[in-house]
Amino acid sequence: MKFSEKLKKLRKDNNLTQDQLASKLYVTRTAISKWETDKGYPNIESLKLIANTFHMTLDQLISDEDIENKRLLEEQVARKCYYVALASFIVTLIFALVSYLTDIPYFLIPSFIGVISYAIFAFLSTPKYKRARAKNDNHTKYIITKVIAFAILLLAIITTAWQVF
Repeated sequence: MKFSEKLKKLRKDNNLTQDQLASKLYVTRTAISKWETDKGYPNIESLKLIANTFHMTLDQLISDEDIENKRLLEEQVARKCYYVALASFIVTLIFALVSYLTDIPYFLIPSFIGVISYAIFAFLSTPKYKRARAKNDNHTKYIITKVIAFAILLLAIITTAWQVF
């Protein structure tokens, strides 16, 4: 894939107009248009900004490696993390139920571990490029979401620990 095609695909995949990308790179819309139509090529400083904007290395940006292949691999890993998160959730529920039915608090320890593994793998179940895009699109919303998730996890840990001790 040529650089011009890659730049256009990256811009469109991130829902950016040429004007928006130009303002992020401190260039004109005309420059973006020239780069996307293969009538010009950015300087090294602009290449660095483009790579940072799309969360990739310069090698990834200017290499012939297809962007789509990388995203497909990230999505496969994310899908596996989703299944592990789901399994962790089920294990957590099973051990919590067993602890409740048998009145043996030590069954809450695997439940506690399940809560932690669920939180980790649930976070990883979103591909990296989507997490980066969400973080950049609305920074406040991203922070609030993470604080709420952390509060829920902390509440689950405190509740589990309270029942064990």
